[in-house]
Amino acid sequence: MRVPGGIRTTLAVALLAIVGGALGGAYLMVVPSLERRLVDARIDQLEEDGLRAASKGYPLVDQSRPLALEDFVDLASAVYRARVVVFQVLGPGPLTLVTLADSDPLGGSIRNDPVAKRTAETSSISRGRVERRGLQFGESAVPLLDGNVLLLSDSIEDQLATVRVVKRRLLYATGVALLIAAILGTAAATVHARRIRRLERAANRIAEGQFDEPVVDLGDDELGELAMAFEEMRVQLSQLDTARKEFVANASHELRTPLFSLAGFLELMADEDLDEETRAGFLATTREQVDRLTKLAADLLDLSRMDAGRLRVEQEEVVLADVARTVAEELSALAETTGHRLTVAADSDAWALADEERVLQIGRALAANALTHTPSGTEVRISASVENGRAALTVSDDGPGIPREHVERIFDRFYRVEGPQASGSGLGLAIARELAERMDGSVELVSRPGSTRFTLSLPGVPATVST
Repeated sequence: MRVPGGIRTTLAVALLAIVGGALGGAYLMVVPSLERRLVDARIDQLEEDGLRAASKGYPLVDQSRPLALEDFVDLASAVYRARVVVFQVLGPGPLTLVTLADSDPLGGSIRNDPVAKRTAETSSISRGRVERRGLQFGESAVPLLDGNVLLLSDSIEDQLATVRVVKRRLLYATGVALLIAAILGTAAATVHARRIRRLERAANRIAEGQFDEPVVDLGDDELGELAMAFEEMRVQLSQLDTARKEFVANASHELRTPLFSLAGFLELMADEDLDEETRAGFLATTREQVDRLTKLAADLLDLSRMDAGRLRVEQEEVVLADVARTVAEELSALAETTGHRLTVAADSDAWALADEERVLQIGRALAANALTHTPSGTEVRISASVENGRAALTVSDDGPGIPREHVERIFDRFYRVEGPQASGSGLGLAIARELAERMDGSVELVSRPGSTRFTLSLPGVPATVST
């Protein structure tokens, strides 16, 4: 069942319940305890005065003279500021109390006083509270040596009045506190309710696929942490959505050309009049397009993973000389096919902290780029070196170089350099640079007519570690 007012009402009522419960607990702890202490303090004083009167004053009284007994109770009442009564105990049947002397005979009947009767029955000191004529009295009864009972009684209305004042002030304070709690609780609950509604709207936007508006909450509490979690989720989902859209757009754009080419060659190969030499040429071209599609699919997958933040790189010791030789061995067939000379010059001390598989991927991309985009007969060199604590894998050639207007954009995704040697999707270099940056490295290009050099720079490994 939904609470009217929602979270705001719930928080306000909860605050009121907490404040009311705390004040109610304070009331129950303070008021009864205060009343008991004040009353007990007065009764303790009556008991002490009764014992003093019974031991020091009463033995001096001439019991045969009623006037002497009256003088005793009057004097004791004046000294102890209480009503003093002496009872005679009649028995042995049901005990009966007969008043022998009373300092306040007009103060109402006291002959059947329960405290005095208890002392008569037990011959021990008794104390308690009694009510007479709607008023409360504290009493203490002391047994006398002659078998009589001495009772001291005094009104405790002053103590109870003090307690009533405390009660009244506590109730006033409770009312004021609840009013303040209601105002502050409603205000605080309203603020929190607004923050929660903002988070709710943000969650709805994210659920609808709208990732452009950030989730902001400046509170340094659980709601602020929840907002930060929502913001992280929004960023991740935005990256995934962007990666998805770019992947679809890039895939449709890049796959279209090789697919159309394949479709055309397959249609031509269906011609029965096609001679074997031409058919073999078409098959070779078709294989090239399939290889191109395979590489393109792998590049698009890597690109999508990087955009989504799911591409992981390891930190391990990599021997760049081994990487250079492996890349040269893998691309030797391509170099032979394209008419290039592929050489390796590697320093065995060139060790790097990186992901070996990703370093190999970058090396392949740089070397394949040189073999693909330089004229036949160009020498392509792969070298590994270390300098100033940085390890470097360099691919260089003595080709015509890259035009200056293309140098700054050569690492852009899907960027193509127009010219007789230009081909491919332009993804290889873009992926190479991003992979290098994820390994705390970089890919740098220096190009001029007659010399082009791509250098992968990575954190080096100290010699004491690499050995």
